Amino acid sequence: MTGPPYRPLDAQVIPRFAGIRTFMRAPHVTALTGVDAAVSGIPFDTATTYRAGPRFGPEAIRSASALIRPYHPVHEVNVVESLSIVDYGDLPVSPGDTERTYRQVEEALAPIVDAGIFPAAMGGDHSITLAELRVLATKHGPLALVQLDAHADTWDEYFGQRYFHGTTFKRAAEEGLVEPAASVQAGMRGSVYAAGDLQGARELGFTVLTSDELRALTPEQYAAAVREKVGERPVFVSFDVDFLDPAFAPGTGTPEIAGFSTTEAIAFLRALRGIELVGCDVVEVSPSYDGPGQQTALAAANVLWELLALRALAR
Repeated sequence: MTGPPYRPLDAQVIPRFAGIRTFMRAPHVTALTGVDAAVSGIPFDTATTYRAGPRFGPEAIRSASALIRPYHPVHEVNVVESLSIVDYGDLPVSPGDTERTYRQVEEALAPIVDAGIFPAAMGGDHSITLAELRVLATKHGPLALVQLDAHADTWDEYFGQRYFHGTTFKRAAEEGLVEPAASVQAGMRGSVYAAGDLQGARELGFTVLTSDELRALTPEQYAAAVREKVGERPVFVSFDVDFLDPAFAPGTGTPEIAGFSTTEAIAFLRALRGIELVGCDVVEVSPSYDGPGQQTALAAANVLWELLALRALAR
């Protein structure tokens, strides 16, 4: 592929097991002309608090994505015909230095956002989302956050430090990058440090749906609740793979039982059709804890494809 519009390799011509590993076998391109969506890896996991390994997440997601085909039969859209998609490669990071990594990611991501290109990131731990939001907020203003996650990630600090994967959205609210009153966090479950942990997220203004509350909703009801909060605002969707039950996604740093199946997760995402999606990420894939079939990476790759399909529908 020498120029735009960019398309993945044709699996009916070149076998899926052949070629360089890129997301969906899209061309690795760093020039931005003619690009609609740029998928990039952010291989950083210094901000994990338990099981490290998401630095290898982008590599695993790319490998699993070789199975993805272009046409979405539910949305009735050919994602790669609607979007000129490239794999932009990995953004620079500095292992051991979270704040320097933020500066590097912001600098690398800014040209993509400035060019009006849709940024889709593969993590990396959930701390990376703060840098993404900083860049997007400079263009769009405060964003509506739609977060699917086992944890609200609104704790104040870990080990005396303010930037960890569990503090991301408190920092985002404090910095004015997201509008909590227009944002929905869903899927929260498991043990917490104190009785008021989730209440802290609500006090910041976020709408929080625990896993039990979310499970009581149909996908359409969930989407209606999101749309009511989001309104006309630009939306960033952040999908932490620990939203899924470890039976479906064991390869993550902080697994929580009693989560959601891949079927349920995809239904929630598909119901969001019509939102003004301006950026997204899929984070916390830790391949060293994945199963032999790499089911976590496969789930993450398909979640990212679903998010690209939502963007394709908007076009």
